[in-house]
Amino acid sequence: MYCVQEIAPAVVWVGGSDKRLERFENMFPLPNGVAYNSYLILDEKTALMDTVDSAISAQFLENLGHVLQDRVLDYLIINHMEPDHCANIEELLRRYPDLKLVGNKKTFQFMEQFYTFSKPDNYYIVKEADELCLGERTLRFVMTPFVHWPEVMFTYETTGRILFSADAFGCFGSLSGNIFSDQTDFEGVYLEEARRYYANIVGKYGPQVQKVLKKLAGYDIQMICPLHGPVWRENLPFILDKYRQWSSYQPEKPGVVLAYASMYGNTENVMNLIAAKLSAKGVQDIRMYDVSKTHPSYIISDVWKFSHLILGSPTYNLGLYHGMQALLHEMAALNLQNRKVALVGNYTWANAAVKEMSGIIESMKSMEFIGEPFEIQSAMKQEQLPQLDLLVEEIRASLSADYVESPVEIPLI
Repeated sequence: MYCVQEIAPAVVWVGGSDKRLERFENMFPLPNGVAYNSYLILDEKTALMDTVDSAISAQFLENLGHVLQDRVLDYLIINHMEPDHCANIEELLRRYPDLKLVGNKKTFQFMEQFYTFSKPDNYYIVKEADELCLGERTLRFVMTPFVHWPEVMFTYETTGRILFSADAFGCFGSLSGNIFSDQTDFEGVYLEEARRYYANIVGKYGPQVQKVLKKLAGYDIQMICPLHGPVWRENLPFILDKYRQWSSYQPEKPGVVLAYASMYGNTENVMNLIAAKLSAKGVQDIRMYDVSKTHPSYIISDVWKFSHLILGSPTYNLGLYHGMQALLHEMAALNLQNRKVALVGNYTWANAAVKEMSGIIESMKSMEFIGEPFEIQSAMKQEQLPQLDLLVEEIRASLSADYVESPVEIPLI
């Protein structure tokens, strides 16, 4: 049965959600599934903004057919040529042989790489600021390469002042009837997943996002329609400001993320001590993660949010424990920068963990080490407490003075 919603006069959401999908790109956990948005504009000509993933093709095609009724589809605007948004192009061409596929040169290069069909007579190639008149409405195309693929573009509908923003401003999580962000408790339900989506999917391309935000400053935007997650029709500055901050690699707030690997609990014990001592000194917003149990996308999301990072790992096979190696590799690949970092190492006969962690952190931009690395041999000893206390105090001192709840320390018994 069709399930559609009109989001503006003659603009209809025809997408759907996949609540059963466990991993986005077969990598990122989706405890609440994911939405695939597609939007149909009904004017003298009809224009569809992207398609959806093959997992919900049947629902999508039923939605589209219901809204079109006996009309043909004139244009398919391909803002992003990733398969979770392009899986239905060939089927649409079968149903509407005269359908014009609107994209840029890179769009069609990728299309012919992914699929076996080639329909150059149907291609409608556009470039920056080109316009397509549908009748009363006009579409203007904004090239946004590497947000987050090189072929990405946005489409701006000039009458309704609607921005169809490809993967930008989207998030993980399915929709549950409420299409608009203002119909939900966005900060309670979607914000963490919006940040996790941005950091892990778009995060590498901060400079490109900054360029696009400057370009969008020249547009009067009343609605933002991403390909994943809720539609924005109110409080647009909220999500735009989040993107400005996230793409500048500046933390949203002071806070400490502790991420550790621990084979037998000894490294974990040190991290627990650090967290407890920081709390006793009035530090709030402390997050702790075992890299062997928590998917790195969640850790990276909190690292994007907070200012300080404490990493702890044992040496393993004369190198770095693989869970910690994977986390640091991802952070470096995503271009994380502007964080303050403290290190904890553990070894029994070969000392490599601190060296390996330091090397990766040093390869990243604008990363500042706090104090000297704290190292234990197999297990922490009582005589190392003064050294640990010194590191904890250095971490506390590096946090904003306004962040510390109280100068009165809580004694640890």
